[in-house]
Order: sequence, then C-alpha cells, then structure tokens
Amino acid sequence: MSTYICSVQSEWLKRKNSAATWLTVLGGTFVPLIILGVRLYHFDQLAGQNASADLWERLYHEGWQYMGFLLLPIGIILVTSLVTQLETRSNAWKLLHVTPQRSTIIFLAKLTVILMMLLCCLLLFNVGIYLTGVAPAWVMHDVPYPVAPFPRMKYLVGSTQFLLAGLPVLALQYLQGLLFRNFMLPLGIGLGLYIASVIALPWKYACTIPYIYCMMLANQGAIPSGVYIMSTGYFVLFGMLAYILYVRKKEKG
Repeated sequence: MSTYICSVQSEWLKRKNSAATWLTVLGGTFVPLIILGVRLYHFDQLAGQNASADLWERLYHEGWQYMGFLLLPIGIILVTSLVTQLETRSNAWKLLHVTPQRSTIIFLAKLTVILMMLLCCLLLFNVGIYLTGVAPAWVMHDVPYPVAPFPRMKYLVGSTQFLLAGLPVLALQYLQGLLFRNFMLPLGIGLGLYIASVIALPWKYACTIPYIYCMMLANQGAIPSGVYIMSTGYFVLFGMLAYILYVRKKEKG
C-alpha cells in the first residue's frame, strides 16, 4: 500500500509539468465563467433571478447542458491522453520501469491520478456554479442573495451521474494511451468516436456506444439506471483489457 501511495504522489507531481492540469482547471471553470458573464451582462434581470425559487435548478441545467455534452467528454479525452503519454514524450518509460515498482502499481497509480483530476474538475465546476449564483449579490448592492437554498444533494447526485457516464471514455482513452506511443493517435481516435457518438445520438441503439453517455445525460436530463450499469461495465472491461495489454507488453512505452 505504501508503494502505491508513493507512486500516486509521484504521478501527481509529474502531471504538474503537463497541460493536463491547466485543462482540468479550464474545463471546470469555463462554463461557470461564461454563465456568470451572461448573467452580469443582463444585470437588470439579476435581482429577479436571485429572488426566484428555481435559480439553482436553472443554473444546474444550463451548466450541465454544455459541460456534459461537450467539455466533459472532450476534456476526459485530452487529459487522459496527456497524462498517459507523459513518459512517452520525455522518453522516460525505461527509467520508470527500473524503479522498485510493479507494473500493476504503475498502472493503478496513473489511473488513480486521472480519476483524481476528473474529480477535481467536477468539484471546480460545482463550486463555479455556486459562485455564479451568489457572486452578483456580493458585488451589487441591489441584487439579493439567492432565496432558494443551494441543493447540495442534487448537485452531488448529478455530478456522480456524469462521472459514471464518463468512465468508459476514460478507460478506453487510457487503454489507447498505454497501447500507442504517438499522442495524436489516441487523441484522434477519441475525438473520432466522440463525433460518431454525436451523429449516432438519435439512433435506437445509441446506448451501446460507450462515448455517448455524457451527451445522453446532458441532452435528456436523466437516463435509465441500466445505462449506468452498462457504463460501469464498459469501464471495467476496458480497464481490464488495458491492464492485460500493459503488463504483457514487452516494450512498455
């Protein structure tokens, strides 16, 4: 366990030198900043909006409509590809594998860091949406504080649903990142699958496509519980396949 924790700490430090950190911060704050900018632009409506009982409900749907359909899946594709390819770009795979760590520990540590970055992105997004609602009241005296209490549980459940919906994308991108040396290859495949999922969204059997769950949830507002089971199943399947291919690969990276 101590080796795993040290490996996670090492991977966490390494990601500071990549664009993945900035993409995580940008991905979590971009939509709230846009919504805040729109609200401030229509400043004459702020008092009425903050006095309404459905303020947080509207902010939730506005935020996740853009975040879930576009930024979250694209962000997962970019960040997973970047983190997985850190050693490839710096020619450091051989150095990593001479350290006293088993391949299993390295595999799990990298996956853990990617999941942590995804959680950080979701946390930033939720904090950003909250600030979008309360910040105008801090800077404008004639704008009241939102009368409706912040629905923490709704936002927590919603974030968990989008997390589950994005897990297949993360696992398949992780598999590709470990399999291919070229950063552009997993990135291109991931973006291609995302575009194909957008086109296939109206299809009767769209729920069989692993990259489609985030946009389905953002588009419909709710999806059947069986879809989350499929999403988790894809994550386990792709994760196990990635692990087998990684530990059996003769020349890792």
